[in-house]
Amino acid sequence: MFNSIKKATDKYTGLLIRMDDITECMNWEKMNKCEDLFDKYKIKPLLGIIPINKDPELLKFPKNIDFWNRVSNWKNKGWEITMHGYNHLYTQRSDKKKDLFNYGGNSEFYGLDYNTQLNKIKKGLEEFKKRNINIRSFFAPNHIYDENTLKALKNSNIKIIIDGYGLFPFYKNDILFIPQLFYKEIFLPIGIQSTQMHINDWNDESFKKFEEFIEKNKPKIVNLDYIIDIARNSRFQNLTNYFVEKSLKTLRYFRKYS
Repeated sequence: MFNSIKKATDKYTGLLIRMDDITECMNWEKMNKCEDLFDKYKIKPLLGIIPINKDPELLKFPKNIDFWNRVSNWKNKGWEITMHGYNHLYTQRSDKKKDLFNYGGNSEFYGLDYNTQLNKIKKGLEEFKKRNINIRSFFAPNHIYDENTLKALKNSNIKIIIDGYGLFPFYKNDILFIPQLFYKEIFLPIGIQSTQMHINDWNDESFKKFEEFIEKNKPKIVNLDYIIDIARNSRFQNLTNYFVEKSLKTLRYFRKYS
């Protein structure tokens, strides 16, 4: 019985390395070091690519004119290329936390009508299609979505979102959500989530900590295909996700108002 429990626990314990804000203009020194690290340990991360970057903060970084060739090379290594918004410009705001995950804050998509959101997603996908890169997953800037975002994604044949609360991946409205809980490298003893790595803000010490984290946890780092293969809605997982969501939202509320 103990061995059966351990096998089940091991199966549903893992971490997906999600890297945010990957674009032509970024911290390429740290990106190159991360690529060497992933190659060393045969890790296949998930890269959130901004197809048409217009974020003024990101545009301050050096531009790599070979960017799309790099993206194609990452794809050929088996890395997951994911669409991270369209242009990363915050033109909207969810003031009353009516967005999908009740984060509240600035957004690229929230509040826009369906056709506008669909058009942004279609235009973004066209950039990948030009390079023969198939996109099957998405995560929005600042974690903020509404029902029109989900509808536009589904009608664009994207049915995986790397975001949400919980310890386990879950299906809702025919979309697979892979939870993203923390803003730094944390590995939980049970459950499957994704990281949220913003390497554009890193210094040498930040990379060193990440390298040590990878070395320590490399046996439990998984790729997107692994998660898709084991994802299912069970009563236990759904209840666990529910309590994790309520707990994190309560904690964030008290931190904000305490």
